[in-house]
Amino acid sequence: MYYIGVDLGTSAVKLLLMEESGKICNIVSKEYPLFFPHPGWSEQNPEDWFTQSMEGIKELTKDIDKSQVAGIGFGGQMHGLVTLDAQDQVIRPAILWNDGRTGEETDYLNTVIGKDKLSQYTANIAFAGFTAPKILWMQKNEPENFKKVVKIMLPKDYLAYCLTGSFCTDVSDASGMLLLDVKNRCWSKEMLEICGITEEQLPKLYESWQVVGTLKPEIAEELGMPASVKVVAGAGDNAAAAVGTGTVGDGQCNISLGTSGTIFISSKEFGVDANNALHSFDHADGYYHLMGCMLSAASCNKWWAEEILQTKDFAAEQAPITALGENHVFFLPYLMGERSPHNNPDARGVFFGMSMDTTRADMTQAVLEGVAFGLRDSLEVARSLGIKIERTKICGGGAKSPLWKKIIANVMNLKVDVLENEQGPAMGGAMLAAVGCGAYPDVETIGKKLVKVVDTVEPEQELVAKYEEKYQQFRELYPTMKPLF
Repeated sequence: MYYIGVDLGTSAVKLLLMEESGKICNIVSKEYPLFFPHPGWSEQNPEDWFTQSMEGIKELTKDIDKSQVAGIGFGGQMHGLVTLDAQDQVIRPAILWNDGRTGEETDYLNTVIGKDKLSQYTANIAFAGFTAPKILWMQKNEPENFKKVVKIMLPKDYLAYCLTGSFCTDVSDASGMLLLDVKNRCWSKEMLEICGITEEQLPKLYESWQVVGTLKPEIAEELGMPASVKVVAGAGDNAAAAVGTGTVGDGQCNISLGTSGTIFISSKEFGVDANNALHSFDHADGYYHLMGCMLSAASCNKWWAEEILQTKDFAAEQAPITALGENHVFFLPYLMGERSPHNNPDARGVFFGMSMDTTRADMTQAVLEGVAFGLRDSLEVARSLGIKIERTKICGGGAKSPLWKKIIANVMNLKVDVLENEQGPAMGGAMLAAVGCGAYPDVETIGKKLVKVVDTVEPEQELVAKYEEKYQQFRELYPTMKPLF
């Protein structure tokens, strides 16, 4: 049987076709536009996601016996606010995870309602990208639209709704809304009251591998598939990537170098750090995870190469970089503000330490190192909780760079395991579908069976020592610059 994983990303939807054995048969990517109606705003049209996903599924399955497709699962960009009216029409473009408009609402939640209460209700505090502040923003700034809201959902759940008619979400993605009681895996009555919404407006909660429905007859017909194809709830992109990399069970770590960057630590125990610097979320394996999230990771490198250097040849830009741990240039990677651990939507990117002999390669190196240092900030918070991590898996577009992997291994002092398949969320979505269809008993089992480590980048102690010194300098920069942001 075949399983389809749908990774609904910020720039494109990536679809993956997997056999039960874990063999990847086909991968298709379909792009859609991103809109920035005001500085710091970020929106997309949910209809574009659905149109491109349908086209992508047709292309993905054109050469196979479609009657053998058993299930579809998702990984999706988190936190986006999708609103539907009584006629199931999208009310306004989706407000995305990297949208920074909700500064006032975030401050209100953190200071007036209070971080302690938020942490008590949801295990997290408010961040500008989360869904609850967006709901408050819409209520205040678009009251006419807000009155029309019958259904509130997350991006991937819009796809599930279009495919099956099931108004659903999963606990890992819902954890990032600031509306979920993460510890008890249910909606927080207190948060619904604070946001002025009802439980009827929110989707039914599922575990990530649970079946939410089957294809609507008209959808099945259009795709040329049986209407019996099962659709599972899926997971937020980071939890789905963690499934795809086998980061499930207790004490596993995964670093994702995508548009955003994350360090993801799976745990069988529920836990929260004192300052809520890390997100404490439900995991797609039925347990929990801690996550540090940077808003700009591989996107920093893309911006630097494509916008500033005017090139798409990333490898050529990285080729001259040899003197690791000796760069005098630093880069603060806060191009879209920052989430973990600073929670500051006003933070911005900064180059520091240039001199007349600074080269183009030094600047490129600083960008790669800045992202690694930013991720280490979150790792330090996890270490402060007594969590001992010695190795990590790595995925995302940035993980294709051997140099970047080496920098991360030495900045973090972790062994970095490179996987046979770095398909992250799409692979995770397909694996969750296989569990939902009964091909595997649970998420941990499929992770152990299908995920294969093919290489490990070991930290070198001399480099680790050099980077330790550089990291301590990097740590001084943000607090020094903060009053200027």
